[in-house]
Amino acid sequence: MADRIHLGLAVVASPLEVGADEAPALLERLQEAFVRTSFAGRLTFSMVWEPVTTPAAAVEAGRRFYDWRVDALCVVAASWFEDYLVLDLLEECDVPVVVWARPGMETGSLCGVQQLCFMLKQLGHPYCFLFDQVDAKDALHRAWHFAAAAALRRRLRRAHIGYLGHRVEGMTETTAHELALKKVLGPRVVGIDSQVFLERAARVPAGSVAARWEQLKGQVGRVTATDEAGLASLQVYTAMKEVVEEAGLSAVAVGCYPHLMGKVCLAASLLGEQGVPVACEGDVNGALGMLMLTGLTGQPVHNTDLLDPIPDENAIVFSHCGSGGFSLAGGRTAVNRRCWEAVTLGPVRLVERGLCCLFLPRPGPVTLVNVVPTMDTYRLGVLYGEAVETGMVFPGNPLRVRFASSRPGRGYRDVLAWIVEQGLGHHWMAAYGDLRQPLTDLAAMTGCEYVVQG
Repeated sequence: MADRIHLGLAVVASPLEVGADEAPALLERLQEAFVRTSFAGRLTFSMVWEPVTTPAAAVEAGRRFYDWRVDALCVVAASWFEDYLVLDLLEECDVPVVVWARPGMETGSLCGVQQLCFMLKQLGHPYCFLFDQVDAKDALHRAWHFAAAAALRRRLRRAHIGYLGHRVEGMTETTAHELALKKVLGPRVVGIDSQVFLERAARVPAGSVAARWEQLKGQVGRVTATDEAGLASLQVYTAMKEVVEEAGLSAVAVGCYPHLMGKVCLAASLLGEQGVPVACEGDVNGALGMLMLTGLTGQPVHNTDLLDPIPDENAIVFSHCGSGGFSLAGGRTAVNRRCWEAVTLGPVRLVERGLCCLFLPRPGPVTLVNVVPTMDTYRLGVLYGEAVETGMVFPGNPLRVRFASSRPGRGYRDVLAWIVEQGLGHHWMAAYGDLRQPLTDLAAMTGCEYVVQG
């Protein structure tokens, strides 16, 4: 579901320097080391095997990397090198770069990379500095996080976020600042007329989705929604999937509250499993946050409100009405990965009609993001905690997140105080894993304001 990250590999050297003759072997070691990592399945490599030692070679390498459309470059210094070699390369292929110095008293590798970093800093070019052996595990992971952020930046600049209907009245924070959004992070907002969309959904023959509805009922643990609601939800899903494909949408924000409650929730769950996140309540900024997390993980994302603390646990419950991808549920069976016995398809809360997807999320480390506009840019807020087992304390997909604190009993209070101090919103998107480093890198690459708690 996640796009593969395309990383370009090159080695630079000055022929007279100690270690220059090791350049080809270093590049081969680096490539082999990446292949052995746990994230190798999401990497695609393009390599210029000839060492970059002259301006002409730098230009040629840069043009080849450009033709290959790499997301980021990783340039290893075999020895000291002239800083303009990498600068000339980047003129031909303007992407973020990992500059890797290797240990060695006489090689001058560190010296050369330090000189280059001075230039990159002054020129405002995104870079990541590493100093280690080319097969060092920690350095490889740092390069991976940086490349993942670069790939996400590239994806966001080409993304289209569908905006179906309207934002909820009184939720000003969810309003998209379309010019700042395009300038800073890249996505373009695509309007979808709600009346035209609903007419399109109504034209989907109920008989064409009947078999799919029966299949879904057999995959989940319980169904309390009516067949009529199930068929209507699949009509909406069919129409939305068509719109996504026709408009080339990467994500969608739906103004569901209150008139579309229970009508679009299943579509959000199913599309989330296909890599197209759907945000509730017309929150384009929330859809952007979901798109970020989906891009980094290749997995569906929790779409939540911040609801209420559990003081005794230093925890906060986050949830929406029930639109999460089924694979986010706990208790998935190992025998049939398409059978999620923990999921209930039932009416949505408050209006008690339609269909939503109710389940208890699986536990594990989670990164939560909130994206809001400011007067002239965007701000990305990040939380990190541990999702723990919970009951159905809120009818939806309640995510119970415990936060660490050096002050006993203060974890959740520190989080709440920080959110208010930073002027962040109430919609928090959550993905499994620690994604703070690539999000930090993304903010640095784009100039987006960035705040992280703890």
